[in-house]
Amino acid sequence: MAAQPEEVAQAGALKHPKAGDKCMTASEMERDQRGAELPCLSDRAPWKECFYGKVQQRSLSLQEAKVKMICAQKAKEEKAKKREPCDGLCQEWFSKEKGSLDARTYLADKLLPTLIPGVEKLLMEVERKDVLTSATEHAKFDPITFLGEYLMRHNPQYDTCTKPGPYLRGLDAVTEELKREIPDTASERLARMKSEVKTKRKEREQADRMKHQQKEMRKAALATQFKEWTADVSGRIPVALIQSAMKIFLDVCASTPIDARKACKRKLEIADTWGKNVNADEFIEYVHSYTENFPNDAFQEVLKHLSQCAADFQESIRRDTCKQMFIDLFLHCDRGQVGVLDRAQILGMLEQFYERSSVCARRRFCNPKEWPVGELQEVSLEDLWGDIENQEDFEEPREGLVLSQPEISEREVLAGDNRQGSDGTSTIVRGLLEQMDVSETETGGIPEEENQAAESGGAEDAMAAEAVEEPPARKEGFTRQHSHWSEQQTSSGTALQDEDRLQEPGEGPALSDGPGSAAADSQERKEPRPGDLLTFDLSSRHGSHGEKIPEDWGCENRFPDLHPTVADIQSRRAPRFGSPFDGSCLNLPRFVQLMETFVGEGIALPAVKELVGFIKEEYKQTEEEKVKQLEKAHLTSRLTRRELLLEALFEKWDIDASGFLEMKEVEAAMNAFKEGMEKEAVRKAKNHFCSRYPQLGRVGKLSPKAFQAFLELVASELTGGEDEVIDNIVEFLTTRVERSHRQCLQSSARRRWLHNIQQAAESSGARMDPVYDAVLKALLKDAEAHGDNKKISAYIALLEENQLSPERGQTLLRYVTCTTDDAPYVLNQTLYRDMKGVSFAAVEEKKPIHVPRVQLHGNIHFWNQDRPAEQRRGSFLVLPLQDAHWRVFGTLGLDTLRDQSEKTIFLTHEISFYQGVSHAFSKAYQHVCALGSVLQMALTALDWLHHRVPSIHAVSTYLVEPGNDQMRDYALRRTITTDTTGQKEIHTSPVLLLREENLFRDYLFKCIDCSEVVCRSVCGEQHIAVPLRDPSGRALGLFDISIRPHQTLSSHEHKELQRMLKMTQAACSEILKMPSEETKASCVLGIVHTEPGEIVREAEHRNVRHAGILFHRLMLQDLRERIQKLNAESFAEIKSYEDPPALVHNTMKAVLLLLHPEWEGTEKIENWNQCILQLDDNLIEEMYCFDPTAASVHIQAELVQDCINGAPQAAVWPQGSITARLLEHWVQTCLCLVQLTESMQSSTAPSCSTAHSNASC
Repeated sequence: MAAQPEEVAQAGALKHPKAGDKCMTASEMERDQRGAELPCLSDRAPWKECFYGKVQQRSLSLQEAKVKMICAQKAKEEKAKKREPCDGLCQEWFSKEKGSLDARTYLADKLLPTLIPGVEKLLMEVERKDVLTSATEHAKFDPITFLGEYLMRHNPQYDTCTKPGPYLRGLDAVTEELKREIPDTASERLARMKSEVKTKRKEREQADRMKHQQKEMRKAALATQFKEWTADVSGRIPVALIQSAMKIFLDVCASTPIDARKACKRKLEIADTWGKNVNADEFIEYVHSYTENFPNDAFQEVLKHLSQCAADFQESIRRDTCKQMFIDLFLHCDRGQVGVLDRAQILGMLEQFYERSSVCARRRFCNPKEWPVGELQEVSLEDLWGDIENQEDFEEPREGLVLSQPEISEREVLAGDNRQGSDGTSTIVRGLLEQMDVSETETGGIPEEENQAAESGGAEDAMAAEAVEEPPARKEGFTRQHSHWSEQQTSSGTALQDEDRLQEPGEGPALSDGPGSAAADSQERKEPRPGDLLTFDLSSRHGSHGEKIPEDWGCENRFPDLHPTVADIQSRRAPRFGSPFDGSCLNLPRFVQLMETFVGEGIALPAVKELVGFIKEEYKQTEEEKVKQLEKAHLTSRLTRRELLLEALFEKWDIDASGFLEMKEVEAAMNAFKEGMEKEAVRKAKNHFCSRYPQLGRVGKLSPKAFQAFLELVASELTGGEDEVIDNIVEFLTTRVERSHRQCLQSSARRRWLHNIQQAAESSGARMDPVYDAVLKALLKDAEAHGDNKKISAYIALLEENQLSPERGQTLLRYVTCTTDDAPYVLNQTLYRDMKGVSFAAVEEKKPIHVPRVQLHGNIHFWNQDRPAEQRRGSFLVLPLQDAHWRVFGTLGLDTLRDQSEKTIFLTHEISFYQGVSHAFSKAYQHVCALGSVLQMALTALDWLHHRVPSIHAVSTYLVEPGNDQMRDYALRRTITTDTTGQKEIHTSPVLLLREENLFRDYLFKCIDCSEVVCRSVCGEQHIAVPLRDPSGRALGLFDISIRPHQTLSSHEHKELQRMLKMTQAACSEILKMPSEETKASCVLGIVHTEPGEIVREAEHRNVRHAGILFHRLMLQDLRERIQKLNAESFAEIKSYEDPPALVHNTMKAVLLLLHPEWEGTEKIENWNQCILQLDDNLIEEMYCFDPTAASVHIQAELVQDCINGAPQAAVWPQGSITARLLEHWVQTCLCLVQLTESMQSSTAPSCSTAHSNASC
């Protein structure tokens, strides 16, 4: 088949002309422009068809014939050269002498190619006529004439048919070489270029050979490294593990070049590939594709990192086996199928097991009386300061917290052992396989001989039993169990069949998650979680036991009108991540995590079996305890059901999504309940409600929580069961309102937009920009869908203290965001009280103000002064932004000046929805402010920790971002990173960690899932993940604390870390006590929140809630309690010094200078004998009552700082200086508070929104 014109053009390197070619010249562009105006120059012009059909074909055939002719000529010349090689005599003309180079070149080029053949012919003619040998002269033969005639006949300008001989061919080659030697000629430049090209080609070929050799060497290294991974019998491993290992390498390895790091990140797209496995060859190609551009040093780091990840994965397999044993233990102890165990009893048994173990075994376990097995809230401050008198304990390592040096070295050696068994598995795993019996592991049983060995020999014999080989039958059985990763996933479903018994109710439907809940959960989360091959979905299935509502709870039958609303509410809600901390009981995920924390890493399986057997025998539960747990679970389920039902009822009444209901309307409807027979009960309930929530009683509005509280109070005044009465009230109130299908759809859409505002706040990373965008999108979408397609302008202004021009008013409004078209005129503008406008009237009256026609009002400030007067038509609406205590902190404004239609007035349902938007924004704003305060508090706490625990290598702070829907898991946002030097990096751009992309960081997600401390060794470093809990006990963030390699925390550092974490959690709880209708103002050492009803000025609000001050004030409160317990005997050791150490004297000087700055340079502080006279009960009282942030206190901070500069760690303080070290902590804390207070007072308070946008809060 003949080729098409387009194909022929491409084959012949002829391209179609393009109008947009960037390489066109100006003349070509001009011709194209002129040609574009001609109608005939279209893509289907006749001349184009003729050209591509005939002319192009002809030109291509001519070109092909020419190429063939040239190739044939070259082949012919090559044959001639092989048949008659060049004469070597011509090389005599080639010489490197520079003087005769031009002459020789000229002769060899112009003369000799013609003269030499002529001389040759002359000699041949002489020989033929025998001229030289003849005695007589030949008068007719003249050599000169012969030579002249020859030269004339063979003039090179006309005679081209002469076939050159070997000598001439060699002479031509010499001539070319001579021309190359002449500088600044075309031949010389061409020769130089060819030489450079040839050299570069050789270098490139050499580099390619070296690169190929390097590639082969790297592949050989990767092939060796693959053997360290635990492969199945088919020699495959999940590709998801390799992806996660490479991802974590890019984060932890700083030596990787930036270009290679970026290229690898672009290639490394984490996909849902858990079910995909790779063999050795695929593993090599996969890793090499990401590391081919890495230098050798970085590639060596990759090999080292992969080896560590392989060791971690082997440990995860062993840990997974122990985890299955703990699951079986939980199910065995939970005989009542309640889903929880008694935490105090479990901790008591762990203490008994710990006490009865030998000293060697205790080193492998964590002490259950101490953190991290015990909770920081259960550790008193006395315990954290209790060992201060024992100076020898400062260097005692915390072996339960991190591995010691010998253990780390042994593990590294084992991880690096590449000796393989016959089945392809490593020696470590083969030894592990030989120890275990599948049936015993699955059933949780312990053989009698192992029990006897454990009882007789203790934990030492149990640990030593690891090296004993068992019969091949056991090994084969375990190998069949782990023959393939897909089979492991199937076995996980088998293992979870026992867990499903938790979902089957013991009595009543309240405990059940529904008949299809287990199947639904398995469908939602089919993929295993990282490192949890058999127990991957413990948290998702059992993390919130009792909180799920059964599917047969009767909503659809008894409340058919509320069923769509309930379904809509459930679809909007994000999945509840993690288990809330409960100090009284343990659910399955928290129980498993507690046991893992107790046994630690590297524990022998026989020792774990001994622990499991001990708890099975000792755990007892009375019938009363079972009944209490069942009642608690029933109560939780009923309250969850009631909350959802009342929320659906509230939304049915609040059809415009304003966020509030008028109390008068609800009261009037309730007075008609039972035909008005319960008016007295409603009146009593209202009185109780107003006395409990006086602010809501004065306002006369009910939020969803207040609405629920009011109906519960009404139900408490009525006779009958509370649940039945609530259902009757809900059924009655449902019939009191009638909503059309259009109104329901409109309400559902609006609530989804409001939900997006709150969702933006939860996933903003403490930044306000996403919240602003969500608010504007909600307003614009509603105006388009439900406002007759109005063109609106919207803006948000926040109240600030007027520090620049106080004569213009005490406060001002700063516009922090607006719609795009209004940004040049409104954004960052400032509205003062002496300017026109109704915004301050809305602030003071705390009510929305609607101006239907701005052109007739006369007191409207127009930011766009260029707008003509005839276009200043439309409506204007301003709504106050109020917190939960109804204090105003800003305004939300909307207008329709850009809408040129006649109907531009805001309708009632629109104003109600805009009130709901302002309420949603207020909640989102408070949430972002709280997150920002938590991060600022974390910065202060990390700075405090860096100077007191130098063994900590790095600390990362994460915040939890919930998923967008029920199918999406939560993510972790890295916000702050602290390195070894104490430098802190605040990540303004989002650094999100997803569970499926970080299989080797699963400890972070386990910490969130269980709200418990998780200790884990990852890539050769010890990590401690500590959760930050909200008031409900769920983790909202965490600290990832990394210990320096091959180091441990001393006893002193361990207690300092606990103090920091305890104060951080206390400060976090104080910050997260968001003001609401139910909460009251709190006080921490003089920090009292403003009373309800006041206008909250943004700067004052931030100063009051300053998180850095809050952390140090809590620390000061702790020190005050310690100082209050001092007495005269506490100062005896200090007074006993005749010549005190300089540290002790300087500390005493700093204390006295803080309390009495006027004593500077006096004998009372410079003379030691005079200084010790001040150590009495009065000094203790002064220190206890001292407030470094009080306005009346004046401190010379620099002078005090000079006294305590260079204070050493506690381990090197002189003996007998315990009290002095306590005083030094008090001085440091006071100085920190002074510095923070001065920085706040000296700096102008910026807008909170700006601070949060920069993630500095």
